[in-house]
Amino acid sequence: MLKSKPLPSSLRTLNRIPNVNQDILALFRQTKALLDGHFVLRSGLHSRQFFQCALLLQHTDVASKVCGLLADKLRQIPATRVISPALGGLIVGHEVARSLQMPHIFAEKDDAGRLVLRRGFEIAPGDQFIVVEDVVTRGGRVQETLEIVRSRGAGVAAVACLVDRSGGQHPDFGAPFISLTQLEVETFPPDQIPPDLAAIPAIKPGSK
Repeated sequence: MLKSKPLPSSLRTLNRIPNVNQDILALFRQTKALLDGHFVLRSGLHSRQFFQCALLLQHTDVASKVCGLLADKLRQIPATRVISPALGGLIVGHEVARSLQMPHIFAEKDDAGRLVLRRGFEIAPGDQFIVVEDVVTRGGRVQETLEIVRSRGAGVAAVACLVDRSGGQHPDFGAPFISLTQLEVETFPPDQIPPDLAAIPAIKPGSK
């Protein structure tokens, strides 16, 4: 029978440190989830860093702990359900919902690349949702998920994510926006890439 590995030291100390930001980032690096290089983000912007949350979340004990810390920030939110955009938000949304003891559903892409509800998931008027994502940069998938919820007469009590790397440039979600940690990361439009970054081959994380 396989035994789970002990939690990384940075994770074991999270609850004892007032500002967890540096310890969360250290944990991302320990699990190789914070990558350095030249990346093309989902938004089309270019960056020197990328959060591949799946590499952190593959460790189930770590996922439970980190998402539980995010859930702790949401316990006073008057919500009844959790929804997340697939694929990145799936594990985070599920773990947050489990910690809050709420149902969790997700939206996924259709053939045209738009987020839709499938698999018999339903949203009723009057439901109050927390929308949960892994990383927010420009918030495009969050916006799509908000539209799905609100178009069915339900409300959004909060938007939450593990990492806010928007630098305050995300849209107004019309609800409280809560993150476990924030990181200021430079991003560049395709026509404004600095020479040192342009010299590195660009990759699209998640495409392989």
